[in-house]
Amino acid sequence: MSKQFFTKESGIMWFVFALLSAVFAALTSVLAKVGIEGVNSNLATALRTCVVLAMAWLMVFITHTQSGIGSIGRKSWVFLILSGLATGASWLCYYKAIQMGSVSKVAPIDKLSVVITLILAVIFLHEDFTVKSAIGAVLITAGTVLMVL
Repeated sequence: MSKQFFTKESGIMWFVFALLSAVFAALTSVLAKVGIEGVNSNLATALRTCVVLAMAWLMVFITHTQSGIGSIGRKSWVFLILSGLATGASWLCYYKAIQMGSVSKVAPIDKLSVVITLILAVIFLHEDFTVKSAIGAVLITAGTVLMVL
């Protein structure tokens, strides 16, 4: 682990939330596979999305951040809408994939998004691409191939 991971400035909460995200994503896949049985994948995605929407708005109201809507700029609106469309497309494809195949094969392929995100972040956000990043991306890709074969 790098020193930055443990410094006071960066904190550790980002790591806790990232780890919780991974746990909940794993639960999502397993629970969805059971729940999608006998249900159209698009309908299942729509139902899940309604729950996610309600939960997100609940958190907005619990944290009293709803007043911030008026201060969102045009650029942010455009990119948040595009991100939402990408999320929707991802979920629709993911649900169709887990309905047709096994979660243990679909999930690793889905996690190739980590490698794709790294590449897109370097190209569009000009983030650093280090030797560690390259090695990690190769290992994730190799691990995905091993898990799927």
